Amino acid sequence: MLVLRALRSLLCVVSCAWLHAGAASRLKSPALPIQSEREPLPSKGLSGCSFGGRFYSLEDTWHPDLGEPFGVMHCVQCHCEPPQKGLPDVDCDDPILLPGHCCKTCPKGKEKVDDLHKSYNDRSYLSSEEVDFVAVLTGVTDSWLPSSNGVARARFSLTRTSMAFSITYLRMDRPSKITFLDSDGTTAFEFRIPTGQSDMICGVWKNLAKPLIRQLQSEQLRISMTTSTSRQEEVEGKIIKHRALFAETFSSTLTSEEENSGMGGIAMLTLSDTENNLHFILILQGLIKHKDKVVVPIRVQLVYRQHVLREIRANVTSHDPDFAEVLTDLNSRELFWLSRGQLEIAVATEDQDPQHISGFITGRKSCDTIQSVMSSGDALTPGKTGGVGSGVFYLHDNGTLDYQVQVAGLTSDFLGLTIELKPRRRNKRSVLYDLTPEYNKATGQAQGSWSRLEARHIHMLLQNELFINVATAHNQEGELRGQIKALLYNGLEAPRYELPVPLAGHFVSPPVRTGASGHAWVSVNKQCHLQYEIVVAGLSKADDLTVNAHLHGLAEIGEIDDSSTTHKRLLTGFYGSQAQGVLKDISVELLQHLDQGTAFIQVSTKTNPRGEIRGRVHVPNNCEFGTRGGMEEAEFDDLFVKDPEELKNDPHTCFFENQHHAHGSRWTPNYDKCFSCSCQKRTVICDPVICPVLTCSRTIQPEDKCCPICDERKEPKDMKAPERVDELLEGCYFEGDQKMHAPGTTWHPFVPPFGYIKCAVCTCKGSSGEVHCEKVTCPVLTCSHPIRRNPSDCCKECPEEEKTPAGLEHTDMMQADGPRHCKFGKNYYQNSDNWHPWVPLVGEMKCINCWCDHGVTKCQRKQCPVLTCTNITRIEGACCPECLGEQWT
Repeated sequence: MLVLRALRSLLCVVSCAWLHAGAASRLKSPALPIQSEREPLPSKGLSGCSFGGRFYSLEDTWHPDLGEPFGVMHCVQCHCEPPQKGLPDVDCDDPILLPGHCCKTCPKGKEKVDDLHKSYNDRSYLSSEEVDFVAVLTGVTDSWLPSSNGVARARFSLTRTSMAFSITYLRMDRPSKITFLDSDGTTAFEFRIPTGQSDMICGVWKNLAKPLIRQLQSEQLRISMTTSTSRQEEVEGKIIKHRALFAETFSSTLTSEEENSGMGGIAMLTLSDTENNLHFILILQGLIKHKDKVVVPIRVQLVYRQHVLREIRANVTSHDPDFAEVLTDLNSRELFWLSRGQLEIAVATEDQDPQHISGFITGRKSCDTIQSVMSSGDALTPGKTGGVGSGVFYLHDNGTLDYQVQVAGLTSDFLGLTIELKPRRRNKRSVLYDLTPEYNKATGQAQGSWSRLEARHIHMLLQNELFINVATAHNQEGELRGQIKALLYNGLEAPRYELPVPLAGHFVSPPVRTGASGHAWVSVNKQCHLQYEIVVAGLSKADDLTVNAHLHGLAEIGEIDDSSTTHKRLLTGFYGSQAQGVLKDISVELLQHLDQGTAFIQVSTKTNPRGEIRGRVHVPNNCEFGTRGGMEEAEFDDLFVKDPEELKNDPHTCFFENQHHAHGSRWTPNYDKCFSCSCQKRTVICDPVICPVLTCSRTIQPEDKCCPICDERKEPKDMKAPERVDELLEGCYFEGDQKMHAPGTTWHPFVPPFGYIKCAVCTCKGSSGEVHCEKVTCPVLTCSHPIRRNPSDCCKECPEEEKTPAGLEHTDMMQADGPRHCKFGKNYYQNSDNWHPWVPLVGEMKCINCWCDHGVTKCQRKQCPVLTCTNITRIEGACCPECLGEQWT
């Protein structure tokens, strides 16, 4: 852990440098003054970068050296770039440097009163890992095919290496496929659109390669959508960055009545924070027919029921068709029509061949979920009650806001439930809407609609500036409070439109008085895989860095008793205050507990390692036989089933154990069921399976399974279950990947922002929780010119020409008909050769024998003798279990 802390202190320098090196924003007019741009900091002295005690000049590149045991990061390249943005302002008298942060911030509660007037979503002073992009898709006019009438608007949010997208479309049938094209025009990613009636398409492109992320940020990617109807339509557009996306709260998609015109556009609009001014930016496509830089006059109108309310004239060109302007001092009627989605924006050219497009203005549409977690830690007067509130909201085009709210664990009688503004002064509430009449005290829920939202309210809702508050008899200003904000779409199938599972200290056994709370969406898909998403609130910063969640199954319905817990699975670690993922290989018993409503999710922290908050989970399912292994799930629709011939011709396909595997697919290898393999662009990666920690006293090892399971036979009466669930939380918590690791397991450490360090291996030392990391020992090579095959490889290897048998082309050895040699991993073997496979992280597997049979690799586990003794143990490094203190019979 000392190594990781040292790495964090070094990486802090890099992160701060990256904070300065943001890409230039795209804004062609100062029409959105809400997001003010700061001037770069003036340079002082010599310009360059400092990293690891060395100084680099501008434009220098280098591989970072992280020291022992990690060494030089050959898979990471650093660049020294000039800063483009200044550091965020710190508006307090005593800023502090938080652990793991690069720049100083104000202590909690020490911000100046003026900060209360700032927008919560003002990204000019709040850092965010999300980067937003937009695209306008119109019919293709330079093709022999008839152009589509359709127009689509796509919005993208890039978070680390995943990009979520929300797409709306008009004047076309529902598309069947989305294609992302790289700078060369080749397909980078395809997304099959599920059938449905909604005009919203939601999806996620996971694991973008770094070259594609660079192309995305430099606006070199394109997107196209096609339909599968008899009249096949296609629309396409360029993906661009736009600063207006940060402030956008209203939007419009502009279409043409003309057939096959290929014209369209979008309008991004927002209200001023304090005045009734409507700022907008138009992105037009196909409206200007001139190829040259000819100036074309346009007319922009604000229309209500064919009556022109406002009109603006301007000049644009085909090379710069964007246009930004402000409609000042909207009156009360215009604001009312804006809130109801009844205003229309129309754009027309005024040249010899006039063109016209128009569309209605509504609140910004997105696949994101508007939700809120209410906690006592976020109340106006923070407390630790152990209660929880949870809300889900949906905004309609006509300005109506549907809401579902649930509350639990209150310490005194319920008084009121309200939607409020951020207080202008401390503890001075400003109520917008009262939900109290809809609250049912028996169920703790409120459900209804707020049908009179003003345009200002919609703007504040979509800028994350509204709050929901629960008042009680002992806390009349508010016992629970939460910010209403958008939760980024994640691609999971769990339906967010239903109320999530509330998580509270009130539900922990025994109850915990905590200021934290949370909620979780949980579902079981057709493959019997569990999909989950957890959001927590009210945690202190120290707790937020060490958050873990477990899924437990209870043995009985009724009073929760820790001693009755029999099934437990560790969920993925939190990233900030959120955790999401897919849990596979779930036991039949745990699936039954989910079906019966006798399972619960528990979140633990550094302060409360035995459970900070908890909630009971009920997910009806028909998974009577556990996870179905016949077909692997294609998560987020990234993968599609392909026929064998298509797989064979795909350049990204992996050939392993005489079978082709699609890029991104996962499978269990024949040579060992305790490994899971995946294909990553012609490279097969196999990792050991981490078995869950069993809570039963007796276990058995099924022949067809990797992990042991509980022996369901009747146990002796003197065998006692553990007294507490938390005594079973044995393992190691690793700060790098923020995950729990089972005792004895090994892994490559994850060190942000570099990723996985493949030149080091960490091991969880028993139940003590100690993590030991050491550098990987590379094999001794006999060749004269060793090379590093891939940038991410830790060890060098001999070139293929020095390892391949004479007369064989290594690229064709596995594909030719009737080969006489075998390739296993990166080595080639003669027919009838025998060997033990070597697997990363594990080394030589002496319990596995492999041989080459006329070009086909075959592997078999060594057969172990049947033991009849009662006490069985497995000695480290041995293939077979042995009797403990007894003789074999």
